[in-house]
Amino acid sequence: MPSNGDARKTRAEQPMDTFSSCLAEGKMTKKARKPAKLPVQQLVVLAICRLAEPIALTSVFPYLPEMMEHLGVEIGRVAFYAGLTSAIFSLCQSLTGIAWGRASDRFGRKPVILAGLICAMFTSMLFGFSRSLTMAMIARALAGLSSGNVGIIRTTVAEMVPQKELQPRAFSIMPLVWTVGSIFGPAFGGFLANPTERHPSVFGKSRLFKEFPYALPNMVASLLFLVGLSTGILFLRETLETHEHRPDRGRILGQKLIRLFRRRDYRPRHKDDEATAPLLPHSPALSSPSESSVIARDAHPKPTPSYREIFSRQTSINLAAYSLLALHSVGFDQLLPIFMHHPRQITTQITDVHLPFRFAGGFGLDSQRIGLFFALYGIFGMLVQFLIFPYVARRFGVLRCFKACALVYPVIYVLTPFTVLIESTRVQQIAMFILMAMKCVAVVFSFPCSTILLTNSAVSLRILGTLNGVATSISALGRAAGPAIGGTTFSLGVQWGYVIFPWWTLAVLAAIGAVPVWFLIEMEGFGGTPSESDDEDEEGGDDVLTIDDAEQHTASDNNPVATPEDARHGQEASDGTDTYQQHHKPPVRRFFNPHR
Repeated sequence: MPSNGDARKTRAEQPMDTFSSCLAEGKMTKKARKPAKLPVQQLVVLAICRLAEPIALTSVFPYLPEMMEHLGVEIGRVAFYAGLTSAIFSLCQSLTGIAWGRASDRFGRKPVILAGLICAMFTSMLFGFSRSLTMAMIARALAGLSSGNVGIIRTTVAEMVPQKELQPRAFSIMPLVWTVGSIFGPAFGGFLANPTERHPSVFGKSRLFKEFPYALPNMVASLLFLVGLSTGILFLRETLETHEHRPDRGRILGQKLIRLFRRRDYRPRHKDDEATAPLLPHSPALSSPSESSVIARDAHPKPTPSYREIFSRQTSINLAAYSLLALHSVGFDQLLPIFMHHPRQITTQITDVHLPFRFAGGFGLDSQRIGLFFALYGIFGMLVQFLIFPYVARRFGVLRCFKACALVYPVIYVLTPFTVLIESTRVQQIAMFILMAMKCVAVVFSFPCSTILLTNSAVSLRILGTLNGVATSISALGRAAGPAIGGTTFSLGVQWGYVIFPWWTLAVLAAIGAVPVWFLIEMEGFGGTPSESDDEDEEGGDDVLTIDDAEQHTASDNNPVATPEDARHGQEASDGTDTYQQHHKPPVRRFFNPHR
């Protein structure tokens, strides 16, 4: 039985308890209303990791026909073997895409991304130092087998940005990185290929580059892979929910380096103490039965998702549309430099030319000129990706944009071969670039739209890594078939005198690929709360795991701290506790760092 003094004390404390509770609820309401923001820093880190791959891949386009000739391929068979080289890469990629996706679901996104960068760096060097066609094919096959980062990076972006209103911007970043890479890749690939002949004043006496004329662009690409690898080790955050709270020694080192460079110019900033509170050591004084419900259990790997979960109706339609899109789009990109490099045909001096359909000439351009075309192509695509795509996608919706692009592709492919019939070289190249620009706009819109639709069609975030692995494998089959079909039909078309044959074949494939697009439905996606991404964006680099955090994890492996999701569940579970416990326990957020 409490005394009168205790009763008076309890009644006196009640207004203060009510005020504190209302204040805490007000803070939570204010935070919940904050607009969603992109995790800019982590997306930049991910972009740096991604950049080297498109540069390495597209740098091959300008000099691949010349490289095939250097390795002993006859001129009439260059298109076939150039297409076969690209097809082997994509075919091998399709064999391991699902395995890489499942590995990322089990071991985490970050280690698998870093492993892919290491493999890509070595296979790029191997391709540049190839002495024979067989060695070049083996190098491309190994590169394809180890190229699983496309789907994993897409999964990482989806986990970083679950908010549907931010997805057009978030999912346009990696295609923008690809576009930037497609600017520099062909430019330096055409500029650095065969340097002893193109730049004799600098490399004329180099025995290395005389023996390996196509090693230099691949050496530069390997250095870029090394930059991406270093950046990923030091700054990339794990996004897999079962691994994201584990200590990361690489990020600890990255934070120490940042602090070392910032120490002289350190300026303290005012922050919300509750939002940025550090991890507190587990203490009995701070624990209560109600709080123990929010202490996380060991994060065991979840069961591997079944294929029934992965292949829903909308997911299967999305995969079909994405694979056919990759088939004809990559086939066009691979065929275009071959078409530009093919010798010109003077129609007035050849009797077997019958316009408007029977002709077999090309542009007759060298690799440096082709590299310039692709660089301008990439610059234009970057501007469209950055300035136009996010607004148009939000205004009209990703599904409508995807449908419009699906109708444009066949028209572009049908018109492309007729540009060689223009007599003026300048007008001919301008017309070709206009068609390339139209294709560029279609690619800039269709691939991110397809990715967003595929991501939102998943039944759960748990299957997203495996789903994107499946998408990588299936689309890789399309990317393998596209160049193979393009190279084979181009060789046959030149032999028969009909250079329109490969382009019209691609047009038919593009028309077939447009069919499943009309059966797609734009799903709602996963939504998500904006608080975590907002705080990360506002607080700069403070989301990096600190050394103290790592020590705490090491000291409390048997009683790890709660994740944000577990904390929310814990709060819901404690709704039935008495009023005193609800009002006197400290905010749950003080027992974990929500930014790790």
